[in-house]
Amino acid sequence: MSKTGHFRQKKFLYGLLQDIKKIRSGKKQNLKIMEVCGTHTMTIHRYGLKKLLEDTGIHMLSGPGCPVCITPNAVHEAAINLVTERKNLILTTFGDMTRVPTQKGSIQTAVAPQTSCIKIVYSPEESLELARAFPQKDIVFFGVGFETTIPGIALTIRKASEEDLTNFSVLSAFWLIPPPLKAILNDKDTKIDGFLYPGHVSAIIGESPYLFVAEEHQTAGAIAGFEPADILLGILSVCRQVESRRPKVDNVYSRVVKPGGNRTAQAIMKDMLTVKDAYWRGLGSIRKSGLELKSKYSAFDAEKKYTLNIQASADDLPGCRCGDVLRGKIPPRNCPLFGRKCRPDSPQGPCMVSFEGACLAAYKYNR
Repeated sequence: MSKTGHFRQKKFLYGLLQDIKKIRSGKKQNLKIMEVCGTHTMTIHRYGLKKLLEDTGIHMLSGPGCPVCITPNAVHEAAINLVTERKNLILTTFGDMTRVPTQKGSIQTAVAPQTSCIKIVYSPEESLELARAFPQKDIVFFGVGFETTIPGIALTIRKASEEDLTNFSVLSAFWLIPPPLKAILNDKDTKIDGFLYPGHVSAIIGESPYLFVAEEHQTAGAIAGFEPADILLGILSVCRQVESRRPKVDNVYSRVVKPGGNRTAQAIMKDMLTVKDAYWRGLGSIRKSGLELKSKYSAFDAEKKYTLNIQASADDLPGCRCGDVLRGKIPPRNCPLFGRKCRPDSPQGPCMVSFEGACLAAYKYNR
């Protein structure tokens, strides 16, 4: 059996479900737990955990754990403007970023001048290779991500600086996970009893950034991995915390996540980036929830280099309720477009585009 195989064995999964059921037995009110990570969302739907948990009195809500989804349309439109209005420019980005629908269409449907083009890459390093290979062209990497991917993108910028690759820049949408949790907890429309914290992000930032959730808001939480048993272990921990009324940050993914996180990655972010207020789709403006390059690296900041005027606002397409899904206000099926006008082959919002999107997961596994 593979190393992860036992995390999927039915006897273990049903054993954990029985433990959860025992704790919740006799409770009249459902427990609302938000999974913050999009990969958690996909696993929960893929393995049918959502329905099994509902039968035990656990209502899972999807949160703002998909960086493609929470990036406002205004940033996507800035990328579209760049590649359609400038000559000798190559816009690079990840595949799902090209399909996000906006009022200006998507990057995928953008028509670039003859000397410009769009290229899908699998890592920011590929964009750097293009900058080396085509010094006569401007290479702009449209990079989005949480603490998991930000250090890698930052390292690419450091390499460009060291090699003096002035034709390389990054249109960044860098987001920090802890601040929106506070915004959700302060939102009167969304009542959360506990959080399932993201494993990948936590591997970078560690446990302490979540302490305010337990200490200031008296809300339970557990860091969990991505196998079905990982998720159920995290939910079981949240249930126990709620039952004992002793909220904490429980790390049930200790085989990967260390208490202090990844110090090397943290040092890279601290050296190269500075905190800023940022606008999130569905959550609005959140203080100190984003990162931008420090002045030392401003030459590689596409927003400054090309004087982009990005005015982020609530700009979902008409009828799309992706923003409400991201804040846990509604499940995907409550959006009037879901499964009708909005499907994977004709998405009306990023939640139906990204592999980590709640709407795509619900459509793919729960129809």
